[in-house]
Amino acid sequence: MLGRHATDAVRERFLPRIAAGELRTCYAMTEPDTPGTDPALTATRAEAGPGGTWTLHGRKWFITGAGEADLVTVLARASDDLSLFLVPTAAPGFRVVRELPVLGVGGQWEIALDGVVVPPDHVVGERGTALRIAGERLRLGRVLRCLRWLGQAERAFGLMCARARSRTQACGPLADRQLVQQLVFDALLAIRTTRPLVYEAVARLAAGDDARLETGLAKVAAARMLQQVADAAIQVHGAAGLGPDTALPGLFRTGRAARLLDGPDELHIAAVARRVLRDHDAAR
Repeated sequence: MLGRHATDAVRERFLPRIAAGELRTCYAMTEPDTPGTDPALTATRAEAGPGGTWTLHGRKWFITGAGEADLVTVLARASDDLSLFLVPTAAPGFRVVRELPVLGVGGQWEIALDGVVVPPDHVVGERGTALRIAGERLRLGRVLRCLRWLGQAERAFGLMCARARSRTQACGPLADRQLVQQLVFDALLAIRTTRPLVYEAVARLAAGDDARLETGLAKVAAARMLQQVADAAIQVHGAAGLGPDTALPGLFRTGRAARLLDGPDELHIAAVARRVLRDHDAAR
């Protein structure tokens, strides 16, 4: 996002250090008191100041990595426009409020912007283009997450199969039980039917084509699939699947959170359906 839309001064100053791993970045869009599914309601304000500077006021939360970040890209309202601002976390007025555990595990943060002054060249892209730029970033992020979720589901599936074959009861191994076989079949079916959707979204995005429909389908399918496969693997493990000796609790948390990350399932379902119906009407 910075490489495509930041000013020359920002790219020259920060991108080499980001690429070298010397600086960490994060992205702040969601707010405590406004629905994350409707960024047009963003309440964080950017007020124009002397010399082209901007002063930011507001709160953001569920920001991955904000506790260790050096730079935060913030979505804020500048007059009637939504714009993006690159904010150094060392700037006066920037404050990490708290860490927000997700289903008991940290990594998400809430921040406050109490009069943070941003230089003129720290506006990312043209004023008023925040949603378009954010859309580019989010589509890429969603597809990358879908690929990761596929890999995590494969991990859970492998653990489930190993458990089914190694765990023996008085009547024989779990792998011989039809209900366990049903869980294995359904998990494999979910993985195999989701993978082509994700790969199609990847291909269209890599080709520079419009991938909004494909990304929406892949995101919903992959999130559901990971939750389903991880849940089945926990069921086959029994109580051991709930404890710290396997990766399954973490995989299940990821799957459940995936259905809300980058927009809840309902948002993507509605958006895809509207687009399909609109295109169907146009083709008649």
